[in-house]
Amino acid sequence: MFEYTVETDKSIDEAISSLEENLKEEKFGVLWQFNVQEKLQEKGLDYNESFRVLEVCNPFEAHRVLTQNKMVGYFLPCKIVVYEDGSKTKIGLPKPTSMIELVNDESVQSIAADIENRLIGCIDKSI
Repeated sequence: MFEYTVETDKSIDEAISSLEENLKEEKFGVLWQFNVQEKLQEKGLDYNESFRVLEVCNPFEAHRVLTQNKMVGYFLPCKIVVYEDGSKTKIGLPKPTSMIELVNDESVQSIAADIENRLIGCIDKSI
């Protein structure tokens, strides 16, 4: 599976708030939060489900992978999505290890695995 997704009973805003706190513990910051629902509605499209995309980054880790292979920059920053699915809120991310396979460089695979484990830990603590 290219992704990791969990369910929570928290609202979108509660899940994001919890996620931001847990990300800070791992030195990841939210660079930007994209509200897909608002943007689609702004463009006149009828989309009524909350869907947010958070772009997150740990500057030390970004420096570390870019120093090894600049092609990894195509996948930066990491994305975490928080969205409504029926009565549940889901939190998920594309797995960095799945993305890094496309670069075909073993020197960055262990870094991607470490980042993935830390981000999954943040997600798991946020449910």
